Amino acid sequence: MARLFGTDGVRGLANGDLTPELAMSVSSAAARVLYDRDDSRRRVALVGRDPRASGEMLESAVVAGLTSAGADVLRIGVLPTPAVAYLVKELGADIGVMISASHNPMPDNGIKLFSAGGNKLPDALEDEIETRLGEQVERPTGVHVGRVRDVPDALRRYTDHLLVAAPHRLDGLKVVVDCANGAASEAAPDVYRRAGAEVIAIAAEPDGLNINDGVGSTHLEGLQAAVVEHGADLGIAHDGDADRCLAVDASGEVVDGDQIMAILAVDMHESGELADDTLVATVMSNLGLHLAMREHGVSLRTTAVGDRYVLEELRAGGYSLGGEQSGHVVLPAHATTGDGLLTALRLMGRIASTGNPLSSLAKIMRRLPQVLINVRVADKAAAVVAPEVTTAVAEAEAELGETGRVLLRQSGTEQLVRVMVEAAGEQDAQDIADRLAKIVSAIR
Repeated sequence: MARLFGTDGVRGLANGDLTPELAMSVSSAAARVLYDRDDSRRRVALVGRDPRASGEMLESAVVAGLTSAGADVLRIGVLPTPAVAYLVKELGADIGVMISASHNPMPDNGIKLFSAGGNKLPDALEDEIETRLGEQVERPTGVHVGRVRDVPDALRRYTDHLLVAAPHRLDGLKVVVDCANGAASEAAPDVYRRAGAEVIAIAAEPDGLNINDGVGSTHLEGLQAAVVEHGADLGIAHDGDADRCLAVDASGEVVDGDQIMAILAVDMHESGELADDTLVATVMSNLGLHLAMREHGVSLRTTAVGDRYVLEELRAGGYSLGGEQSGHVVLPAHATTGDGLLTALRLMGRIASTGNPLSSLAKIMRRLPQVLINVRVADKAAAVVAPEVTTAVAEAEAELGETGRVLLRQSGTEQLVRVMVEAAGEQDAQDIADRLAKIVSAIR
């Protein structure tokens, strides 16, 4: 049986794969697992969601599951995922639940769980919760049933925290922010204005149905056009739950997560904030990031793909900056998970403090052409270690030398091998990727 929890919680088609019954069962089991560890006091759970329509239904189910297990619930409404992580710690909750499918289309939804302190749950705890779904237990009654109350100042608490973490006022900056019609539609424009920027908000009118619909960090065309139209200094794009941040410079050129990390790493290196002068990124980060960090005296540690692996490495090494090309950036001194708004504030702070435009700052890193081909195979594990494949990879690596890179990676959910090639030229990357993909696809 497939594991219920994926790399970022439970996710699926709302009211299809992810039913209210499942949401109630997951939240109830999570509360019971916590109680088994310490039943000396009532537990407190914090619940937030993004604005997609199914979140209203699933929020009710999650609250019912938690309270039926005896947990009191603090309901914060529509706020970004990193706000849930922060407020779990700020309000002393024992568990946080975020109802969101992040950048996925509106029909999907998901449940993300955070432990006390705002950290994502380890695999072992998720597995324990999964084993206890639907178990028959004696439920609390009377005064032992959980209670529910709203937190009316949740938005202000979160944005106040962001402003404390912001390194520099943004007076004089003009920014267009694409909120993806998602969870940051109120929070992002509010906090950027409070930091001093002139803000033009687009895709900031969620109606429950339009989240991520051709907007946000996975659809940058509208933001690019708006930045040029308004003569803005830059554009910021978030996804549906605002744990991502991508940027666009004044000319409409995209600045991706790798480039943002490069800018922040050098900034923190210069200020002495970059612990052990080390940045953490995934194996999918562009080779250009590796080269740029080497040039500026910053070490780069790589992890498997997924922000949870970046977080694990950050905690294990005590590092202060990490993230992914997709725009998940983690600053552990201020956040326990990726926070798109915090990332944007730090990026704009660097622009404001140096007086340099984003286009100039982004030149710190040259993105090498990167080609990714997904190859369907009968056995992905066997394909990546087949002698003819390893020989072809070695030959390609020798051909590229230090000007390129080859990465073969098994898909986590399908019988696919992902062939990624970076090279100094686009055609070279494409030719080598095509050649390797053909060899991989021939493995039987």
